[in-house]
Amino acid sequence: MGLTVMMTSGIVQSPSFAAEADQTIRVAMYADLGSTYKSTIPAVTLKSGDSWTIGQDTGDSHRPWLFLSPGQTIKFSVDGYRVKVLETTNFATASAAAKALQATSDKPFIIQGSKNGRVVYQVYTGMYASEQAASSAAARTATTAAAQLGEQMPVVAGNKYLSAGSFVSEQEANLTRATINAAGYDAFTVLQSGDRYSVWIGEAANESQLSRVRAEVRDVVPGLTWSPANMSEPAILIRQDAGLGASAQTVRHYMLSGPESAKLAVQTSGESIQVVERSARSYRGDFEISKQSGQLALVNVLAVEQYLYSVVGAEVPASWPAESLKAQAVAARSYALFQNNKFKIADVVDTTLSQAYNGVASESSSVNRAVDATTGEVLKSGDKIIEAVFSSNAGGMTADPSEVWNGGGTLFASVESPGDASANSDGFMWYHVLLDNGKTGYVREDNARMLEGATTAGLSQMTVTADKTNVRPIPQIQSGVAAVAQMVPGEAAVVLDKVPGSGAYSWVRGPYTSAEVLKFLNGKVSGSLPSAIQFLDVTKRGPSGRVLEVQANGQTLSVKYPDQFRSAFGGLPSTKFDISGTGSYTVLGAGGVKGNISGADGASIMSASGSSRAAGSNLVIMNGERQARVVDRNEGFLFTGQGNGHGLGLSQWGAKGMADEGYDYRDILQHYYQNVSIVKE
Repeated sequence: MGLTVMMTSGIVQSPSFAAEADQTIRVAMYADLGSTYKSTIPAVTLKSGDSWTIGQDTGDSHRPWLFLSPGQTIKFSVDGYRVKVLETTNFATASAAAKALQATSDKPFIIQGSKNGRVVYQVYTGMYASEQAASSAAARTATTAAAQLGEQMPVVAGNKYLSAGSFVSEQEANLTRATINAAGYDAFTVLQSGDRYSVWIGEAANESQLSRVRAEVRDVVPGLTWSPANMSEPAILIRQDAGLGASAQTVRHYMLSGPESAKLAVQTSGESIQVVERSARSYRGDFEISKQSGQLALVNVLAVEQYLYSVVGAEVPASWPAESLKAQAVAARSYALFQNNKFKIADVVDTTLSQAYNGVASESSSVNRAVDATTGEVLKSGDKIIEAVFSSNAGGMTADPSEVWNGGGTLFASVESPGDASANSDGFMWYHVLLDNGKTGYVREDNARMLEGATTAGLSQMTVTADKTNVRPIPQIQSGVAAVAQMVPGEAAVVLDKVPGSGAYSWVRGPYTSAEVLKFLNGKVSGSLPSAIQFLDVTKRGPSGRVLEVQANGQTLSVKYPDQFRSAFGGLPSTKFDISGTGSYTVLGAGGVKGNISGADGASIMSASGSSRAAGSNLVIMNGERQARVVDRNEGFLFTGQGNGHGLGLSQWGAKGMADEGYDYRDILQHYYQNVSIVKE
């Protein structure tokens, strides 16, 4: 394997270690946290197969407000600025408006209510951070849902109400609400502090609107005394959600109202709660509902070790060797505990911005055993847990910090990772071929048959075994990407190369035209860009061979840190790449001086018999080792590389390779992380 693993020690016992077995972690799933994280939704749907409760957490105790039955489905949202787009007695009209709105940034939901003795459907969008934002949304929705509005106009709604007083039960409050509804007004049954009910009207966006409501409803229901609703404590507005399907499917819709600090805690007596909008996945632990920046925030709160059951299973296959699973568990635990409330309301998020987290669906017995076997173990430098970052595949060599964030430090260094190559071990090889019509592409080896003889240049030839075999633009089957051409049995093609399939270890992207590259770069690099790119060259690399600098037409493309080249070039898997300018040659001259020669008007090609002039859109170039490549000036720039991810720290595929060769998880971790100790309480 060629690795030298430096062992500093085994596991250090630390009585002061903070990662206790029952320590919890907070995982944000939906929230608007500005530039840090933004994933919003108007309402979230939760359900549990066991009995469950909604209430408030006070210190170490949970105070239930509502007890829910097993299998019951509830929608949750937060009270704030929204747009009431329309109201209709026809669900088909409401559904059509909602369908039109779903394709926009103004996400809809439909509330079923009653007015004047008839069932009505109210289409809302939101929530919005301010009244002004909601007002702008009202103007947009008026255009989007114009076909369903008739003479109605969308209006801004908000969280200011008048209260009709307190009631001892929901049933008593519902009777008063029904009387107000029958008079033609919206009214809402509200649960306050878990032990009393009220009826609110208004849904006003500002005090002026609320004053108009007060003037209108003063004499609607004799005997009621209206006063401003108490917004200083949490409350739940109870509504009926009609869904967004072809027909109304009502479920209870609880809208959290009250001060900005208001929170709801959702707990189950069983093992998990399902989040329908997260692909109907089920999650261990509890959920917290609150409002951030005017939007619904949903946070999963659970034990760290239970969180890791899901994370490790989502990050790497459960079938991998136990020692690689243990290494992943320790790295993931260290990474998670290092974050420490990074996202204000949470420690981590449930996407790969932190770590992949898919709930109980990604758990398995092998993963759970690996987590349990390393319970509480973390990587520390000195007395501090490290941010043990990791990536899928380092492409044979991990990154130096200078190649990722411009930083240094002593925790990471570029080390060999030969196990990464096993990511392609079960894949097919692909033939890079040149067709008679001058087009080039890739044919997978199981669809190919080699022909006898060779071309006059000594290159092999092949044909295909099935009719209409696709010739792919890169060595990978891509759904939705058109084939370069199709071949039939007996049709010959010249074999230029035989390469692994494009995957986690080695990959190909492109070819991209100058216009496509410029579109990728726009907004991703500082400074001006050329109007067209003739030459694109890697001009500086780091210790592992990753790209540090790229020039376009001789002009340096400036990024904040090197790893940004991945997104700058349209989402490359890694920065360990080469660029082939398929419309030009790179010529190495005397003294190592490089120059570019465009294939646009022909180029001088040096050969044993002297020089000749070559022109045309397709040229086959061979070096002294009889390796061939095609130059097609119409195709642009081809990116070929190794690895998947930033490459810093643990390589998941590399860890598997080390485990396959008999290394244990301590060896693996101390190979990929430098100057660290594995610490357990």
